[in-house]
Parts: sequence; structure tokens; C-alpha cells
Amino acid sequence: MALDIWNTIEVELLPNSAGPSVTVSGEGAGELQAGPENLVYRSMEFLYHELGQTMPPVSVSCKNEIPLARGLGSSAAAISGGLAAANALSGGEFSSRDLLEMAATIEGHPDNVAAAVMGGLQLVVTEESTLYTVPVSIPAEIHAVLFIPEVRIATADARAVLPQQLSVPDAVHNMARVALLVAGMATNHPEYLEVATQDKLHQPYRQPLFPAMKLLMKAARDAGALGAFLSGSGSTVLALTKGREMTVAYEMAEAARQTAVEGTVKVTQPTSLGAHLLS
Repeated sequence: MALDIWNTIEVELLPNSAGPSVTVSGEGAGELQAGPENLVYRSMEFLYHELGQTMPPVSVSCKNEIPLARGLGSSAAAISGGLAAANALSGGEFSSRDLLEMAATIEGHPDNVAAAVMGGLQLVVTEESTLYTVPVSIPAEIHAVLFIPEVRIATADARAVLPQQLSVPDAVHNMARVALLVAGMATNHPEYLEVATQDKLHQPYRQPLFPAMKLLMKAARDAGALGAFLSGSGSTVLALTKGREMTVAYEMAEAARQTAVEGTVKVTQPTSLGAHLLS
């Protein structure tokens, strides 16, 4: 699900004699690659490769609001933004569907990039080399309250703790809740979200990586959130709300304070926009 938190990429064509330039400000400044190895730049090059062309020299300025390694899709945003920028720069020959397939190839899976490219809430399935995407409507007035810890969880570490095998009851538990989640969203029954956001496949195994997770979720639900869960593989905890956003944010922050977890709270909302051209 795409949230209303944005990275902004500015691209300027340079003289043919110039070399590429990449700068990063905001989240990841001084940490992300500031040259041709930058993921935004590599994604732009990927699109030009698909065109059979060499990318012209460019200056790329990345102004990032999406935190890194917090389960908020920072790499998906970089990839989709780079592809959208290169598509605009090269004349816009590729459709959003084309960009999604490129993004999934770069990312290695379509989960986050589907929302980053297409916007909204996207159901995405890969069957061999074909991507199937279906937009799912989101009830009006749904907001997202985020607690973004200072502690990071690397995706590789979050995957490493997952078991290789699951019990049939746990698999059925999650399959039923996936169906309930989609139905609750699509039919405007947000009251289903408390049950629909329950999980037995990944959160219990990732709990040791971020012990405060359960307390933050409980604080959010007790304060009136519709449902609360780990965003991606963490460490961000995301609560869905329909009203009482400030109360939920306060109680999540208070639970974090009581468990000595440093972090920030952010109130945002889903957005129907994916990566797009501003000017």
C-alpha cells in the first residue's frame, strides 16, 4: 500500500563532456551511494538499456523523506522514482505496466514496487514471468499512524529468522485473513481490519529482532486503531485508523518511551499516486 510519504528526484541534463553526478539529502545522506552506484541512477540506466540507448550525462538530486531499513519501501521508492524520471527524460515510451515489470526485475520481487509504481493498495501475484496486479479500494478516511524506531532491521536479517516450514493451521490462519483484509477494504468494512491484520507467519519470528513490537501494536489497538502490524519486515509499526489518529500516535509514542525505544511518530494516509512527474 502506497503511503503519502515521498522522495523527490530532480534530474538535469549535463553537457556531453560532463560525468554523472548524484547527491543525496534527507534520509540516507552521507550513507547512500552518491555516484553511478546509487540505486536511483542504476534504475535510470536500466530503462535506457531497455531502450537500447546509452543514458546521457545527468545530475541527479535525491531528496529523501522515506527512512532506510524500516520496512517502508525505500528501495522500491528509489527504483520506481528512477524509472519514472528516466522514462520522462527519454520521451515516455513505457507504460506504468512496463515500469512495474522493470522495477520488479531490479528489486527481485514485485511486492513493494507494485504500490510504488501504481499507487494505492495493490494485490500482486507472480506466475512464472507474468505479473498479475489488481488494485484494491481503500475505505475513505483511512489513515496510517507510524512509529518509526531509530533501530533498523536489515531485510536480510529479517528474512533469516523465518522458518523454512510452516504448520497447516498457521498457513490457513493467514490465508483466511488475507481474504478478509481484501474483502474488508474493497467492501468498506474497516471494522474487519482488527482480525484481518493478525499474523502467524512472520511477526512472531521477528519479535526477537524488535521486542517492543507487540507493546506498540497493543498500545495502538487500545487507543482505537483499526489494526496494527509490522510494516514490511520492520522495524516500523503501522497502525490503520479512522479517527483518533493523534490519540493513537500519542499512545504508541508513550509505549515506546516506557520501553526505552527511541523513534518518531508520523501520521499519514494512503495515496492513489505512485511515482509520477512533478514538472
